[in-house]
Amino acid sequence: MSKGSVVVIDNGAGLCKAGFGGDMDPIAVVPNSLGRSANSKRWLVADELRDADADVTSVSLRRPFDRGYLVNPELQRGVWERVLRTLLRVDPARSSLLLVEPLFNPLAVQRTTDEIVFEDLGFRSLCVTDSPSLVHLYEASRRTDCQSHSQCSLVVDCGFSFTHAAPVVHNFTLNYGVRRLDLGGKALTNYLKELVSYRSVNLMEETLIIDHAKEKLCFVSLDVPRDLRLARRSGKDNPFKCTYVLPDGIEHTNGYVKDFDEARRYLSLPYESSSTDSGLKEEVSPSQHNAEKSVEQRRIDLTQNEFTLTNERFLVPEMLFRPSDLGKCCILIINDILIYSVEILL
Repeated sequence: MSKGSVVVIDNGAGLCKAGFGGDMDPIAVVPNSLGRSANSKRWLVADELRDADADVTSVSLRRPFDRGYLVNPELQRGVWERVLRTLLRVDPARSSLLLVEPLFNPLAVQRTTDEIVFEDLGFRSLCVTDSPSLVHLYEASRRTDCQSHSQCSLVVDCGFSFTHAAPVVHNFTLNYGVRRLDLGGKALTNYLKELVSYRSVNLMEETLIIDHAKEKLCFVSLDVPRDLRLARRSGKDNPFKCTYVLPDGIEHTNGYVKDFDEARRYLSLPYESSSTDSGLKEEVSPSQHNAEKSVEQRRIDLTQNEFTLTNERFLVPEMLFRPSDLGKCCILIINDILIYSVEILL
């Protein structure tokens, strides 16, 4: 165990990030959950879900959080104990804790968290803060121009359960100016599950696998109409087409991207909007595209060990800007919450 130090925990509903004060990067970035495969009776905690020999197929997950707030303190204590004693190897009795909690955290949840920190784990002291104010401080500290002296900023926090637009003034988050969109990473993962299950392989029960594919392959498009045209191309003319290999339980127990160079080809594309795509080949005919797609579909159905993503890579994150396409009856979109948070300060 290490001696006295300041432990920092960013306790998200999807991921728990932990490290020591003063470090550039967190030591541990692990799922904030417990999981158990169908053929095992042992629950895997946090980093054990990402071990090379862990079977992540058809895993039943239990999360301490629901809809962005802590609902199961016992599970949370188990995750924290695993992170502190196994990954950080720190003695809480000689350490202080800086804990990042969700905005508008209910008072009852705050009291429960205090009990875990002091009574169960035995930390010496506790400082609770929110992510927008920390992001503002970090950005101000790393800049050397006049913007480093700015006393206000607008932080967009895209989390597991929802997205916040939070104005920060003088290092404090103004709660009355915060606007929330009930859409986050969990909904995007579920949407990608539906797309992959409908178009290739049924993966509705494979949350961890789809979540990993989303993190590795999805991105926010800067020019959606142009990218949709490019995604209709076949073969190597499609810069977004890539393959994700599913775990087989024998040679590899975790999924992986088949060709990272192929997956990164979109990074070399220019993003100037134009009516024509200069330097690109003519589009294939719809009939030829459908024929090649059916051949690829049959190949995937026969192998059942991989699936291909094309326009899903940028259409899934696009749901943050068009939640109605997900079937969400959202009055506001992410653009609206940004405008609201700015106007409330004027």
